[in-house]
Amino acid sequence: MIDLHPADARHAVIWLHGLGDSGAGLAPLVDALALPADLPVRHLLPDAPERPITINMGYKMRGWYDIRSFEDPADRAVESHVRESAARIAALIEQLVAEGFAPERIVLAGFSQGGVIASFTALRLPQRLAGQLCMSTYLAAPDALLGEMSEAARDLPICYMHGIYDDVVSLSMGWDAKNRLEAAGLSPEWHEYPMRHEICRPQLDDIRQWLLARLAG
Repeated sequence: MIDLHPADARHAVIWLHGLGDSGAGLAPLVDALALPADLPVRHLLPDAPERPITINMGYKMRGWYDIRSFEDPADRAVESHVRESAARIAALIEQLVAEGFAPERIVLAGFSQGGVIASFTALRLPQRLAGQLCMSTYLAAPDALLGEMSEAARDLPICYMHGIYDDVVSLSMGWDAKNRLEAAGLSPEWHEYPMRHEICRPQLDDIRQWLLARLAG
């Protein structure tokens, strides 16, 4: 795990990478945000475990969960793996809290698979975080959301970002997540960009502004 810990940091962002990537793969994103020096933020970029991925012929790579099929939504994210990964990230948040970072100063962010885990975790935590940022992603076990969502998540600041031309996680899957969150009484912020399954420059500007608003306190 990459842990960028400037002196006097009172805020933290946990960044969760996508399938086949690593924490190091998201590190350039942190640099590109160019957050102000007078707002020291600790950035943690953990690595998913290596596991066989069914859709990739069982090839072993870093993944927060296995994907058995793109066709059946239930096979898009193996729920037992999702829960294991979410528990790991929840433990990381507990560690941060034990080190003195208040939950309301912690943002959980993720891209693609990482966004799935960020959303699954943040919506079930007993503490309210500073925010949840999900890029090019979808919901795992969506039918369980209403029964498992915590009271603390009901006013959680949520931002979803998606590429209009995403050919890995379709725009409709992002919209489905947004609609389900709204049906659960949440108010996710939504951004679309003329891009594929990636992060673009205008999106970086929006991420920066969103983070600054969440971490200003």
